[in-house]
Amino acid sequence: MPDSTSDLTTAVAAPARPTGDPLIVLSGVNKHFGPLHVLQDIDLTIHRGEVVVVIGPSGSGKSTLCRTINRLETIDSGTITIDGQPLPEEGRALARLRADVGMVFQSFNLFAHKTVLENVTLGQVKAKGVRPAQAKATAMELLERVGVANQADKRPAQLSGGQQQRVAIARALAMKPKAMLFDEPTSALDPEMINEVLDVMVSLAREGMTMVVVTHEMGFARRAAHRVVFMDAGQVVEQAEPEEFFTAARSERARDFLSKILTH
Repeated sequence: MPDSTSDLTTAVAAPARPTGDPLIVLSGVNKHFGPLHVLQDIDLTIHRGEVVVVIGPSGSGKSTLCRTINRLETIDSGTITIDGQPLPEEGRALARLRADVGMVFQSFNLFAHKTVLENVTLGQVKAKGVRPAQAKATAMELLERVGVANQADKRPAQLSGGQQQRVAIARALAMKPKAMLFDEPTSALDPEMINEVLDVMVSLAREGMTMVVVTHEMGFARRAAHRVVFMDAGQVVEQAEPEEFFTAARSERARDFLSKILTH
């Protein structure tokens, strides 16, 4: 899996820490898959406007953590609140939450039989009740923003992976979310397509979007994160601002991880 580590040699100041109130709060969260304890007493608070990058070795629980925030995975114990409200269990309240917390997956998850434009308008009309003409106008504006407006009438299979992922980001943004979750959004992309997606994500971070990003892209973490969360074996081992984490990680597990990933 490629890592964007080339810009780690240059010191990069972390973005100013947001002063917003807590938006996403996980408290004492536990999750099992059978005998495997994949999330162990997770306590994590993401503030409004904050970009939190979650890193760690494969199997550490990063993607599961991300997926619990909009209940794509249920938890066994603990609590998760979004904007002060407990995570809904089902029904319309859960659908509203998933509109408020956008999700971008590693596999794009676009509707193959619909055009790019239809993919971005559908949720607005069905879930938000937006009029089709307004939904189309919003979709075109967002497709322009992520650089694929000229692909609006094509189907996803006619696009490159990087273009498909940018459509997926536009689709999530169309719901006007309070926060965005990214679950390894570049891991399925060819190396030359990674930066075009990361550039969109960096611009969102600079504009103040609250983001939780699970990624192996260390360069992005250094450039755009307010905070790096390092996970291993289902636990949050360490949290720090990027400069501190990458130059002076406190835990032995984090130092070992960095020594392996930054030398490849």
